[in-house]
Parts: sequence; structure tokens; C-alpha cells
Amino acid sequence: MINSDFTASIEEASSVIGKTWPLYGFVTSNPLSGYEDKTFGQAIRKASKYLDASVLPSSSMFAQAWASGEINNHILKKMLEEAGLHQQGEFYLKEMERLKDSKPVNENRKLDRIIAKWLCAFMDEGMGEWEMPGRENGFFSCWRRLGIYDQEIGISSKNEIPETADQALSSYLMGYSYQECVSIFSEHLAAMPGWAGYIKYRMSECSPWQQKYPITLKDYLAVRLCIANKIACGIYTKRTTDRKQNDMFGLKMLWLKAWEKSWQMNLAKAIGNNLKQMKIESQTKRKPLAQFVFCIDTRSELIRRHIEAKREYETFGYAGFFGIAADYEDPGTGLLRKSCPPILSSAYTISEKPLPGRASEMSAYHQKIGVKAFMDFLGQRMKNMLPSAFGYVEGTGLFYGMALLWRGLRNSRRLVNKPGHENSCITQLNANNNKSTEKQLKIREKAAIVKSAFALLGWKDFAPLVVFAGHGSHSVNNPFASSLDCGACAASPGRRNARMLATLANHPEVRTLLRTEFNIDIPEQTFFLGAEHNTVTDELELFDIEAPASHHLMIRLLKSDLKEVQQQAIAERLKEKNGMDIAHKKSTNWAETRPEWGLAGNAGFIIAPRNVTRELNLKGRCFLHSYDWETDHDGLSLEMIMQGPMVVTQWINNHYYFSTVDNEKFGGGSKITHNVTGRFGVMRGNGGDLKYGLPLQSVNSSDRTIYHQPLRLSVIIQAPLERIEQILLKNAQLKQLIINEWIYLLVINPQDDNQIHLYQSDESWLLIDYEEPATLHRLSMV
Repeated sequence: MINSDFTASIEEASSVIGKTWPLYGFVTSNPLSGYEDKTFGQAIRKASKYLDASVLPSSSMFAQAWASGEINNHILKKMLEEAGLHQQGEFYLKEMERLKDSKPVNENRKLDRIIAKWLCAFMDEGMGEWEMPGRENGFFSCWRRLGIYDQEIGISSKNEIPETADQALSSYLMGYSYQECVSIFSEHLAAMPGWAGYIKYRMSECSPWQQKYPITLKDYLAVRLCIANKIACGIYTKRTTDRKQNDMFGLKMLWLKAWEKSWQMNLAKAIGNNLKQMKIESQTKRKPLAQFVFCIDTRSELIRRHIEAKREYETFGYAGFFGIAADYEDPGTGLLRKSCPPILSSAYTISEKPLPGRASEMSAYHQKIGVKAFMDFLGQRMKNMLPSAFGYVEGTGLFYGMALLWRGLRNSRRLVNKPGHENSCITQLNANNNKSTEKQLKIREKAAIVKSAFALLGWKDFAPLVVFAGHGSHSVNNPFASSLDCGACAASPGRRNARMLATLANHPEVRTLLRTEFNIDIPEQTFFLGAEHNTVTDELELFDIEAPASHHLMIRLLKSDLKEVQQQAIAERLKEKNGMDIAHKKSTNWAETRPEWGLAGNAGFIIAPRNVTRELNLKGRCFLHSYDWETDHDGLSLEMIMQGPMVVTQWINNHYYFSTVDNEKFGGGSKITHNVTGRFGVMRGNGGDLKYGLPLQSVNSSDRTIYHQPLRLSVIIQAPLERIEQILLKNAQLKQLIINEWIYLLVINPQDDNQIHLYQSDESWLLIDYEEPATLHRLSMV
């Protein structure tokens, strides 16, 4: 193929890989997002072909689910018989085990190792002491000048290498058709999906590092093919699938669907019975003492249950960025960090300024951050500089050893990685389109943010105290720490957005506008405050420095209740009476590989009023978004939830799915052998591919036992069927996700006695008959 521009073929080939997000902003996403225009089955077949990966649960995973009763025997038997398979389930488990595939041998290991070495050097983001020269000229130009010094490649002169990436690709792909070039590019991108995915990320985000040191997939492919040509590696492998693989694929898909249907039936029965019971029981309701708005995150379900059981408290679920598409400006460093879903552009910046009389405290905080940054810099320089490296390491070895011993033995309840300056400052919101101040952001725009939040939640009445609770995770020595923070906030804690929404909702002019133009009447005695839910210790920290005196007693009572809620939630989650001590040890132990489970176990997303699930123990497996179809007359709120949070939860679900079914290829492998590179990623050992998924310890309870059940997301919405159909008619991409079976859509139809229907690939509705036994159970009324 003679072509001076390979852009189109590379773009088409790049669908085989997803984006690799950096450790400091680790975003869970579907690694096969480029295939969402295909059915799930077609997508995983193609991915398996190029990635040499397992794309369905293994026989041992199915056996574990079968033994624990997660796969309903009646459902499985019926599905087997419909497929013409009449043996018992155990027989097919043995068949899957007998015919399981062996991992193919990587014939290009040397090529992968060499290219990884060059990528490490070029893409370094300040971790290396010595910078690779010439990076500002781009990856291909830089490598072309320096590649002659790599004896493994054997280039004697740079004249042996074409001058540009396009010329290199043209020379090596002479005679290949367009589709063959797409296959070649797909194969070489899929050979190292972690590194290729990070290049894809840098290109799409146009980060400061990308602007300064540009690299493209075209550069990467050109360098890879040049090296392959010099070390006599093949550049094209025609791949075939044998009949055994096809038979095994079909059998595993059937078992997966039986597993998913079993989960759906259990959930549908629990919800259906709960709604029937709620109709029987008295509907008299006292006004809540306080209301809480938590992130839809699955980890919020547990603490919401315990808060509701404690006293007359009411909880809601809302995406954890609280409807504020913003970046956060760190007051200590001045650096901006995204604090809303990656699919949204940041329209605002959240910043902080000292409270009246608290300027000295903020100044002390800034000084503390500056001293720490300088000491970290000095220590790194001393360790890396040749004149001081050996003497420094030898001289401070005893000190570091004692420090490690102390950190390993202590049982401190001091939380880590927390700014701790919130009670000295207030938040302000600035527009990103210019250097406007907080005053220049119009009251109408502030009111629109608050109104949108209340509309999505279906909020009607307000308690005297309303808490917006963002969430964050706190642990030490954890490269994947950001993966445990708020997914809706681009792997940042949600505390800033929560405080900002509270500030807006407390603004007198905002309240006036809400009342006069949007018919939202917030009582004068209602006060909003921000908070953070620590998902390791289940502590709920209230940021109440601005609370009026009239609410101090109420806040003290709330804090007392939350202490007891914390103990109860931890005891249930860790199944230990002394769970509080265990949780704090996990948050402060530098050797802890699993400080918490994150979103492991996620399988459902419920969009409905809280009374649909309030008396259910969902075991932390469902995202919960509040929604009231009766207040959403035009369906716009539901459409926004489906376009935003539903898509994001699908990303999360698929990220966990693929990290579980093949942790080596899609996940991060074991943390024990992780090596941080370039400050942005990890490798296993000192080379190889960049890991782009969740580590083994986030999805498995042991090397061989899964904790996360790899099931596709089941979305359950309470709304009229006609409303859902209208939304899908207007949103082809949402409809495609459902028809292609990336997610399942179940609807509780309030206009048909809350019967539950499943959306089919032929766009019809199937009435769910949930007479099978449910493993979820309804709690007794408290």
C-alpha cells in the first residue's frame, strides 16, 4: 500500500484499544469502548482475536458461582435445553475445564521489550532524573536520532531509517491493501494495549506533557515497525479461530447469560415484593430531621441503609460531581484537576479563599504544603544525583528502616492524604471561559445548577439540615489510590463539588430566584452543608464551619448519630465487631494491598425513588440514583440520567468485568510486583506493557478466587414504558448499548401496577416472571 497519510487506517485500527488513564487520574472505562457499535459477542470475539485475551469468565469462575448458588439451576437448565444441550450443569463445567484454552506464546517479546524501553524514556513525566534529549521534536524524530545507540536494534546510521513516520510506514507496508494495513496496525496496537492506550489518552486530552513532548499512534507504529524490520520480527500474522474455540465461546456465553438472568430475577423479585409490601404498610411519613445526598456509588448503599435506620433521616442518590462540571484549583499548589466526568467539558473552576479571620490558617497550610514539596524534591535529588547518591542512601538507611518499622507497627487513626483546610476557607465558582471572578458568574447560572440537581432528584420537601456528601478513599503507599475515589469526579474526591453545591444552595439570591422563577421554595430554616464519606473507614466528615448558631445543636446530634452509624456500617462490611480498628489499620498501613474493595461486586443501576429499595439489603452491588417520574413531566431529567450516569456506570461495570475475566491482559496484575513508571503508570517488574486495568487485589479475594462477579450491568428504571421508548428513539447511542447487550434495561412500569419489563433486542418488552427464589432479602421495618 502506497499512502502518504495513514490517518484513516490508524483511526480505524485504534478501536481495538481503549484509553489508559494515568494513576493520578485513574478513570474506570470500558477497554472495548471502540466496539460498542457491535454486539457484545461480536466485540469480545474480535478483541480476543487481537489481544490474545480471555473475554468470558473461566470455567473456575462459573464453577464458583454454581457452587455458591449464584446461577439458578432452573434458569440454566432451560437455557441449555433451548440451545439443544440436555446434560446437567456439572457436565458442561467439566467440558469447559477439559477444553479450556492455553495462553498463546508471545513471539514478539523482544520487540515489546525494546519498544517499552523507549516509551518509558520518552513519555516520562518528571520521575526520571535525566531527561531524554530531543523529546520536543516528537517521538519518531527523537527515536530516529537516538536509536543508533541501541545495540539491541543494530542500526549503524540514522540514514537507514526513513525521515518521517509516514515514509517509514509507506516503505514497510508496500503492497498491502487498506484492510490489511488496518489489521497490521490493530495487531501492533493490541500487542501493547497499555502503552498504546496511554498514547491515545495523551492525544485526546492534549495534556501539558503531550503539548511539550508530542507522541502519536502513527509515531508509535512507525518506530515499532522499524524495530521489527531490523530485528527480523514479523509485522503481520493472519489469525484464525478453530471450531473448538467457537463451541467453547457459545457455551460460555450461555452460562454468562444464565448467571446474569439469575441476578436479575433475584433483584426483580426483591424489588417487586418490596413495592407490594410498601403499599400494604402505612404511608404516613414524618418530616425528616435531616436529608443526605450521597454519590450513586455502590459503596454509598451500605451507609445509607444504616443512616435511615438510625433516626428520621432521608437519603438520596446523585452523581458525585453534584452537577457541577468543574476543575478544582488546589489552594496549596495552584494546579488544576478535573472534578467531573471525563465525558463532560469543565465549564467552571472551583477555588477556595480564606474565611474572614482565617487567612493565617490558610497561609500556614500553604507553607506546610510548600515545605513538604521541597523536602520531597530534595530527598529525590539526593538519591538520584551521582555525587551524593551512595552517601545519602547509606547514611539515611537506618533512619528509613526505623521509619518503615514504625509505620508498619503503629495503629494510628490519623487519616491520611486529606487536605484538612476546609474549615479555614470557603468555596467559590468561576467561569472557565475567561478570568472572571466569582461575582461575574451570574446568579441565574448559579440557580440553574441548583435547580438542575433538585429536578434530577425529584426533590419536593426540604429538611432543616441537608448534607451533600461527596466521597473519597484514604490510604498510603497505593499507586491505585485514585481508582478508589469518586468515579463521577474523574477519580478525584467529591468533597469539593459537595461543598460548592451547598454554598450555591445557601446563597440568598439563588433561593429567591429558585422560588420566583422555578417554583422551588426552600424554607428559610433549611441549611445546606458539604461532607465527605471516607469509603475506607465509613466516617462521614461534616464541613460545618459556616453553619449558623441555630443549627449547632442539630449538627452535634447528627455527628453523634454518625459515629454510631460508622461503627455499625464497618461491622457489617468487614464482618468484624472490632471493624473500626481494622478499617483504620487498612487506611494507614503502607503494606496494605487491599485497603478497600472499591466498586467490586457492582451489577445493577437503579434509577427510582428511594422507597423502591429502601428496605432492601442490596449488599453494595447497585448504583442508586434518585428519580421521581411523577415530577419529571417532559422526561428530560431521566434522559440526562441515562445519557450521563448510566453511561458512566456502564464504563465502570465493564472495567471491572474485563479486569476480572483476564487480569493479566485487561487488569493490573498483582500489586506485589508493580513498578511505578514515569509517575503515570505501572509495569510488572522493569519492563513490558503498561497496566491499564484494576489490580488483582481489587477483583479477587485470592489468586484463584474471584470477589467481583463479572456480570454485565442491569439498569432498572421506574418510569412509564412510553417515556423510555421516546428517550431511546431520540438517543441512538443509548439504544445501541442496550440492543447490543452491553447493558440490560429493565423497567418498573408505575402505570401497570409496577410490573417489571425487560427490553429486548427486537425493541419489544418482555414481562419478567420472577417466581424463582431470591437471595436478596427484605429487612424488617425499623
